[in-house]
This record gives sequence, C-alpha cells and structure tokens, in this order.
Amino acid sequence: MNDRPAVLFVCLGNICRSPLAEAALRTEASRAGVAVTVSSAGTAGWHAGRPADARARAVARRHGVDIDGHRARQVEAADFHRFDHIVALDRENLATLLAARPAVARARVSLLLDHVAGRTGEAVADPYYGPDEGFEITWAEVTAGAQGLVRLLRGE
Repeated sequence: MNDRPAVLFVCLGNICRSPLAEAALRTEASRAGVAVTVSSAGTAGWHAGRPADARARAVARRHGVDIDGHRARQVEAADFHRFDHIVALDRENLATLLAARPAVARARVSLLLDHVAGRTGEAVADPYYGPDEGFEITWAEVTAGAQGLVRLLRGE
C-alpha cells in the first residue's frame, strides 16, 4: 500500500450503492486534487464477479463517470488491514462490518452519511427494488457523502 489514504465502500451485493459511492469519491477526490485509493465490496457474495447493475451504470454515465469495468466482490478479512476507511452504505451492513472487524485492524469503520452534516445515522437510499429514478437519489446521496469524505481526507 502506498502513502495515499485507502477507502472501501460496502453495501450488500456490491452492484448498486457501493460502486456508485466508489465512483463518486473518485470524481470528488479528483476535483479536489486529493490522491486516494478507492474500491468497493459487498457483505454478501452472491453477485461476485458480476458488473454493476445496468441502472447504476446508466446513472453514473449520465454524470460523466464510467463504471462499466466494475466487478462485484465480497468483503474479505484482509480488507480491514488494507484500507484506512471502510464505509458502509446502511446500518445493517455497518453492523455486519463491525461484527467482522478484527480486534486489531487498520480500518476505521463508518456510515457514509455520517460524513454529511445533518445526516448522521442515515442510510443511503437503496434503489435496487424501486424505479429507475431512485438511482438519481442514490447518486446525490453518495456524492454528498464523497464530498464529506474528501473534507475528512484533507483534514478539514
């Protein structure tokens, strides 16, 4: 691992929210001139190896971001040592991560919207079972969270 901070986003299947959060942080960090290593994973492994949901890819594309190369993977124990921050997209996945976190680990585990003023404890909207428009709401939320993380990484 290099000197740049490393952030892992985690949702359940790693095909909707966490790949969008990963894309949003890459975008916001680039805009701010912050070097960061970013990845995403799911607490469940049933989508492992699959691309992001087509609706997630479409919303990312509408915002000028290409996530077509994304392939889902499951969180591994080693992630707690590889990443500085592991950021859950909802409380259920946060609880799963905290239960799996080794007693000695590098990663600080948090909830994405805890990095947005006035949104502490809130989950990023899960658009999977809803209409396509839900992906725009998710994009807005992960972008706000990414902006908050950029401020954290800059020490602000």
